[in-house]
Formats: sequence, C-alpha cells, structure tokens
Amino acid sequence: MGVLKRFEQRLEGLVNGTFAKVFKSEVQPVEIAGALQRECDNNATIWNRERTVVPNDFIVELSAGDYERLSPYSGQLGDELAGLVRDYAKQQRYTFMGPIKVHLEKADDLDTGLYRVRSRTLAASTSQSQPEAQQGQGGQRPGGYGYPPVAAPPMPAGPPPGGPQRRPGAGGPAPAPAGGDRLRRWIEINGTRHQISRPALVLGRSTEADVRIDDPGVSRRHCEIRTGTPSTIQDLGSTNGIVVDGQHTTRATLRDGSRIVVGSTTIIYRQAEG
Repeated sequence: MGVLKRFEQRLEGLVNGTFAKVFKSEVQPVEIAGALQRECDNNATIWNRERTVVPNDFIVELSAGDYERLSPYSGQLGDELAGLVRDYAKQQRYTFMGPIKVHLEKADDLDTGLYRVRSRTLAASTSQSQPEAQQGQGGQRPGGYGYPPVAAPPMPAGPPPGGPQRRPGAGGPAPAPAGGDRLRRWIEINGTRHQISRPALVLGRSTEADVRIDDPGVSRRHCEIRTGTPSTIQDLGSTNGIVVDGQHTTRATLRDGSRIVVGSTTIIYRQAEG
C-alpha cells in the first residue's frame, strides 16, 4: 500500500473525532501530503550513491479561510504530515539533516482551495540527538525556504569525482553528463504526444496534474515520470497502482517503448537522440 493511501486511511479513522472539521476544508490534507512528497523529490540533493538529502522543515501556506479551518488542528495535522514525509523518505531512501517539522501559515494572497509549500534543510545542533539522519557539521545557521542546505552532511571517504550532484529543481541546475544530455523524451496517450521538458512529470485525473488523464480508474495524482539516466516512473500512492511492461509495480526504470498502464489507459514512453 502506498504511503499516501496509508496516510489517508489514518486520517479517515479520525474523521469522527478531532479531524471531523478538517475534511470540510477546501484544501484536503491528502493534497498537502502529495505536495510534501513532491517538495522532497524536487529538492533532493545527491551527495553520493548511498545518500540523498531532502528538506526537513516545511511551511504550508493556506488561504485565510482554509487556515482558520485547519489551524486548530495544526499540531496533530503537522505530526501526521511529518510522519508521512518520514515514511516516504524511508521508501525513497532519502535522509535528513535534522528533525522533520511541518508548519501551517496564512497567506493573504491565496484564494480558498489554493496552497503553497516552501521548504528548507535545517541541520540539527551537534548538541542534540538526531534520529532522522546523521548530523551535519557547521550547520547551525538555517537555510532559506526553497534553497539548498547551508551545510553539507559529512562525506564518506572516496566521494564521486566532481563532488555532490544536484537533482534538477533542487535550487540550481544539474550538471550535464559527459557530452550533454541529447535525449528527447515524450509519452504517447491515445495517439497524442506529450513532450517531457521538465525533470518530473505528474500524470493524473486532477486538473493540477502536468498531464491530465480522463479515466475514472486514475487517481488525481497517479504517478510521476522522472527524467534521468535512466528515466523512472514512480507511483504516487494511487488507488489502482501502475503496470509497467506487464509488471505491477510502484517504481520502475523506463526504456524507449515502455508500456505503462494506469486505470484503463495505456501510455507509451519514448526517448530518442535529438
């Protein structure tokens, strides 16, 4: 079962208790949970083959109306969301430089139903215990939201040549591989081609998805294609999962011609030199 689905079920179990009013909000907690997962993915910093560091301090900005509805439960909701980030990080083999915290803030420029997520990487004080990850060195000064860590975690002996690499979207461009990445990538759905021109492409039934799929068997945010060498596809905690080249999976490597099935829709992944 996906991390998002487990999170949703835990909150549903509380719907007759203190979380009853939360679900009347225009912004649903599970939507915020999905946004936190994407925030981790988009700001992940690869330090070596064994370690990828992601933000651990998150601000969720809400409209005045949504904030008023959710703020009385901010402590419990923040704990649940922090637990989801921790579970997702374990699944993705991400690590943190300090404790995970999720805060709610009011943003007067947002309309009801809209939200915005900011994040930063905060290193725990060396005098404190740090169960989430190894402690950073010299990381007492906090980093700004939306920016990379201000202190690098300790590097093991024999770091990869050229130092740490960044995933695209982690506060700066990723270094190009030798010779440059000349691959063009796209997907084909029912004869329509959708170019992949960003590091991550979300597919789902929601109008907020990068590629919308009008299929009742597809979740609002169903899966995500991430470009790289190789490119991969990741289930985002969907109800019905994904099938890649005939195998039901939550994560898979994509090759030119890979067939992806979501709900009753077939997607063909394509890549070519260009």
